[in-house]
Amino acid sequence: MSMTVRRLSRAAAAGLVAAAALTAAAHSAEAADTLGSAAAGQGRYFGTAVAASHLGEADYAATLDREFSSVTPENEMKWDATEPSRGTFTFGSADRIVDHAQGQGMNVRGHTLVWHSQLPSWVGSLGAADLRTAMNDHIKGLMGHYKGEIHSWDVVNEAFQDGGSGARRSSPFQDKLGDGFIEEAFRTARAADPAAKLCYNDYNTDGVNAKSNAVYAMVKDFKSRGVPIDCVGFQSHFNSNSPVPADYRQNLQRFADLGVDVQITELDIEGSGSAQAADYTKVVEACLAVSRCTGLTVWGVTDKYSWRSSGTPLLFDGNYQEKPAYDAVLSALGGSGGPGEPGEPGTAACTATYTRTADWNSGYNGQVTITAGGEPISSWTATVTLPAQQSVSSLWNGTPTWNGNVMTVRPSWNGTLAAGASTSFGFTVAKNGSDAVPAVGTCTAS
Repeated sequence: MSMTVRRLSRAAAAGLVAAAALTAAAHSAEAADTLGSAAAGQGRYFGTAVAASHLGEADYAATLDREFSSVTPENEMKWDATEPSRGTFTFGSADRIVDHAQGQGMNVRGHTLVWHSQLPSWVGSLGAADLRTAMNDHIKGLMGHYKGEIHSWDVVNEAFQDGGSGARRSSPFQDKLGDGFIEEAFRTARAADPAAKLCYNDYNTDGVNAKSNAVYAMVKDFKSRGVPIDCVGFQSHFNSNSPVPADYRQNLQRFADLGVDVQITELDIEGSGSAQAADYTKVVEACLAVSRCTGLTVWGVTDKYSWRSSGTPLLFDGNYQEKPAYDAVLSALGGSGGPGEPGEPGTAACTATYTRTADWNSGYNGQVTITAGGEPISSWTATVTLPAQQSVSSLWNGTPTWNGNVMTVRPSWNGTLAAGASTSFGFTVAKNGSDAVPAVGTCTAS
């Protein structure tokens, strides 16, 4: 199937799922908070790593669809999965994840373009000139297939050594192409998909240490010279031997101060009970304290499929039951309750429902209707998460603020509503090649 035909097929599929997505968004707005809707209320996404092989499991898919607003393919976009033979790309498993996410109105993070691990054997055998060509062709081939559909890409992954040296890691790219391979990868990625956020991603960089200092110096240099880098990913794999650093928030902030977004990209924390919950709270609160921390991704849906399953590091146990860490994260995000546990009747509340009121080839008009609950309200807040490639050109009857592609809207004149009364705000969107449906987060009232 040609790339053009594939995209048209995806657009048609997006149209078929639009009604379902709108129903899901309305349900989410009316139901108890979930991780995704609570994070959206804070202007952030809450995502998870996904394996295509598990999407056929009913509980896995149901938990994913209910709780998360972003997905990262766990292995399906890595080099060995997408280009096992030079010049021959295979996208079936990754497409399955992207199609599922789009059908649910979720963002997708691309992971990863250039990494020393999970390389097919042919890559390491290339000479320098061929390796440079192969690296750039891989970036262009993978990003070109998903152009306009990926919110953020981990362009280069784990390029620095552990320990106190802050040196670059030995890899085919470092050893044969030298320090410049990272910059070249970012420049190639920007040309391949100018709308995507371009990230450097690494582990053991969560606090201020030699490794994070080396990454910091690279990002500072890139920003000073106009190298296209938009974000830095902090994997944040924690356990008793590698706890959440005391300077975690300060480290995130110093990177943000360089003019890049920061993202928690692979979060998991081994443990259980209140201690694990407290550590998750620290991470979420640190992200919320840094305005350019745009979202968090936990590295898996359920403990039973975690790469560290014996350490039970995730928010849902092997039976998909919420753990104390889930409740702690939801509370830290400002949410309340869990699935099927709405707030008490009679309290100040509101709902937000979305409709598309006009549509044309290059854009559309959307409208969000705010309805007060059983008591009057004096103000409201609603969030709308746009697909990465779409942009809002105008908005009326509301005052927007932005964090990445998340639009938080507050009333301009229409904040006071009697019990059961409604108002609305509208906006015009440039599609920029995507007809996907925005996701509406939970409405909050005061």
